[in-house]
Amino acid sequence: MHTQDSTPAVRLACTAQGQVQGVGFRPTVYRIARGLGLTGHVGNTSDGVVIEIQGAPERVHAFPEALKAGLPPLAVLTGLAVREIAPVPGEREFAIAESHGRKGHSVLISPDVGICPDCLRDMRDPANRRWRYPFTSCTNCGPRYTITRAIPYDRKTTSMACFPLCPDCAREYRDPLDRRFDAQPIACPACGPRLWLVESHGGKLPAATEPAPANMQQ
Repeated sequence: MHTQDSTPAVRLACTAQGQVQGVGFRPTVYRIARGLGLTGHVGNTSDGVVIEIQGAPERVHAFPEALKAGLPPLAVLTGLAVREIAPVPGEREFAIAESHGRKGHSVLISPDVGICPDCLRDMRDPANRRWRYPFTSCTNCGPRYTITRAIPYDRKTTSMACFPLCPDCAREYRDPLDRRFDAQPIACPACGPRLWLVESHGGKLPAATEPAPANMQQ
């Protein structure tokens, strides 16, 4: 295979180890690879994150350093093994691939992270659909360790698996420019977990976004 300028394409296989799942690592790889005009894929495994990139030699070999320089805030990269492999003829896109797991793992699981300033702004904005929603999160914050049931880390292997995404959340999840791109705990009042209070006799109290009953306003 050749690149558009007739230079023979090269392909690298990279294995990233450390705290690289549940921290926005795959979206970061996706953006860097697309920015460099590379094809290939990235996916979670039981041992970390596997990346294959292909393109013009100078762009491919620029990728590892670009990745190290552009790590997401919560990522901890302890190792990046790189080797050259045979190019894939006809490949035209870079994609986030299906995860693959096996019994046992060596990848680090990210701890839960306190809410970030962007999500706080969402919660405080009455015009935002996540106004006062206590379970909001993105790739830079939210639960990780406490919701993880298995590795590789994907929504289907977390306690969020029983909360199917609504159309709005699904759109954010698929948008490479959104900070919730590929964020596994993504949720909103329409599709995510809910919180409520009950009175001593079991009656449900109104939510903060609902008007209080007349007898509670006096």
